[in-house]
Amino acid sequence: MKNYVVDALQEPACEHNASKTDRNKGCARPKPGEAAGGCSFDGAQITLLPIVDVAHLVHGPIACGGNSWEARGSLSSGSHLYQYGLTTDLNEQHIIFGGEQKLRDSIQEIVKRFNPPAVFVYSTCITALIGVDLDAICRSETEKLGVSVIPVNSPGFVGSKNLGNRLAGEALLDYVIGTGLPPVESKWDINLIGEYNIAGEMWDIKALFDQVGIKILSRITGDGRFNEIRWAHRAKVNMVVCSRALINMARKMEEKYEIPYFEGSFYGATETTLSLKTIAYLLNDRDLITRVHHFTKEEEEKLDKELLFYRKKLKGKRAILYTGGVKSWSIITALQELGIDVVGVGTNKSTKEDIARIRQRVENHVELIESGGAKRILQTFRKENADIIIAGGRNMYVALKEHIPFIDINQERHHAYAGYVGLKRLAEQLVYTLENPIWEKIQIQPPWKEL
Repeated sequence: MKNYVVDALQEPACEHNASKTDRNKGCARPKPGEAAGGCSFDGAQITLLPIVDVAHLVHGPIACGGNSWEARGSLSSGSHLYQYGLTTDLNEQHIIFGGEQKLRDSIQEIVKRFNPPAVFVYSTCITALIGVDLDAICRSETEKLGVSVIPVNSPGFVGSKNLGNRLAGEALLDYVIGTGLPPVESKWDINLIGEYNIAGEMWDIKALFDQVGIKILSRITGDGRFNEIRWAHRAKVNMVVCSRALINMARKMEEKYEIPYFEGSFYGATETTLSLKTIAYLLNDRDLITRVHHFTKEEEEKLDKELLFYRKKLKGKRAILYTGGVKSWSIITALQELGIDVVGVGTNKSTKEDIARIRQRVENHVELIESGGAKRILQTFRKENADIIIAGGRNMYVALKEHIPFIDINQERHHAYAGYVGLKRLAEQLVYTLENPIWEKIQIQPPWKEL
């Protein structure tokens, strides 16, 4: 397992290792007792749970089993096996005398009851510390049951959530990708890497691809299926939706299978158009390039008309955006297209490349919120005289307590904001939130204060 962790930390395609001065420095190591933002186990589950037709078994205490279960809004168009919270529920006796037999019994019971195409078994801090040989157990159960039992070596103490994302990607590369062939192939097959179908965004993206003829060969992993991920190595292009999470997977697939990759986004009309055109360019098909050019032009013209009403209401509004990764810069573009000024941006989960993209979009007229959480968000909100906070669910109650309009943009959200139709949804939600009558009502003094 040590080699997995070292490789993931020193990923050469990661911006931490891009320059000569930083090379092999790696991602930030975890500090003892610190798991703010999620541990490696959490990150691995986030990446793999959206594979909806496999069983996800947590080998550890029951508290670990509930750590990420149903915490994200990844949706399925079919199987719901991924929604079962499966754990070996280790206790003190198992920790002292060993939990190997309980793990074997759990795997056999899952296969008997659900008959899944695969079982993903996640290590936790406890099982890693007591020395469970997860690889050997999974290998022997695979041979015995005839079902793929895949070890995911990502105990929480080895690092951050982002490191767990990469370790999950290593598990897919080692045990899944390249083990099957698609029943049908086309010249426009691509993989989407790092898109988790939050609130159904994958379906809106797929609808765009369907209209121009691009085929998603493998969804890694939103609304994904085990068998389709097995043949991901047959794609012609990889699009990485969040490079910080699974950049190692894209790089290794380029080295091993010669599949070119790029990082893109579907938040906002500009980014959506650019991503579609980049895919067409990398597929190197003149007919597809022409088709995408006409399609994106028509969609943007149609969207401009639909957004006229919302842009009039949103023009000049000021927003604080507190998120991370690809959203830290791509959502800026979407908000600017609606006429909103972004006056503060959270960067605590952003890479150097993300921050560079932020600066390209807002120049120097923005407050970068590197750390500080709710306190810094509120300070920036008041300093910049903002109108709304756009952030993750953990900041929602702070905004409500301070009587500030708020929109959830992270994994707990219930609205899909990807693509052209997603930008319209975002505009609708912004107007609904800002014009909600509650903001006027809470300013009215209660009768007892007038006495």
